[in-house]
Amino acid sequence: MKVHLSRFVCMDVASNLERMAQEGAAAAAAGADLCVFPESFLHGYRRQLDPALARERFRALSGDCPETAFLFGSFTEERRNRLTLWQGGEEKARYDKVHLFRPNAEQDLWDPGDRYAAARLKGWTLGLLNCNDLRFPEQARALRLQARCDVLVAPAWWPWRRDHVWRALLQARAIENAVFTVGCCVSASEHPLETFAGAGNHVFDPLGDPVRTPDDHTYLLDPKVRDAVLVDPLETYLDIKRVDVF
Repeated sequence: MKVHLSRFVCMDVASNLERMAQEGAAAAAAGADLCVFPESFLHGYRRQLDPALARERFRALSGDCPETAFLFGSFTEERRNRLTLWQGGEEKARYDKVHLFRPNAEQDLWDPGDRYAAARLKGWTLGLLNCNDLRFPEQARALRLQARCDVLVAPAWWPWRRDHVWRALLQARAIENAVFTVGCCVSASEHPLETFAGAGNHVFDPLGDPVRTPDDHTYLLDPKVRDAVLVDPLETYLDIKRVDVF
């Protein structure tokens, strides 16, 4: 699977929408199976975007590029921080962020989601996470065991000064679940109300090794890497409910 990860600079809403369309079309023209945009990339924490307008633009871009799936991660809708996956002009899946980040007062902006989500794409199963969700390994494990995900995709709004934490969590989720992990973080926010330097994009294979990119955007996920996995929770996981405390 060929994945395009955006390095998006969040500015004013109008220019963000225009640049989303331009980058998405370019990724599709280059043969991307999946094009991923980061968390809150159209409006950040402080700008306003009509959800109906966002959906109109998602529908248009995905309809114009039907061979590519687009993960728009994320926008604000119904008081949820919502990831939405589109292909061929239709929404194929959605996921509302469960683990809100309290240091940024996200609970004042959004209500938490109440379920996990996965989506099928060209023979792959994508587990959907959002930023702070990576700190909760039970979510990734549930996506692996219950949905049989072989890729975890995590858009994010994560600070550059904590890139080492973001990278470590992505790598850990890859190793412990024997899956690819894809982390797409906003590059920056350049707006009078909100300036921000984002962390990097990182992709790890099921062994925990970095997947290299030829152009800082494109990553090829090779399913043959799975054959080298030493410990797969699908084969060896034991569901233990009892905890003895002495």
